[in-house]
Amino acid sequence: MRFLADLPDSDVEWLDTLATEQGVSRAELVRRAVAAYRADASGDAVDNAFGIWKGRDDIGDGLKYQRRLRGKRE
Repeated sequence: MRFLADLPDSDVEWLDTLATEQGVSRAELVRRAVAAYRADASGDAVDNAFGIWKGRDDIGDGLKYQRRLRGKRE
């Protein structure tokens, strides 16, 4: 479905720059933004991110990893 939306010129210029950098269309950026907003507003973002690091072998124990990043002793 198509729709018409009024945006300030500065936002359109920003979208065009970002679209060029990412190699996608302005419309694709808007679709991505709407999808991200929907996921955030519905709580799906948390569900989608849960377990995202599950298969990472370089982290090991989560608490030890956090302490190592913060420079604390284990």
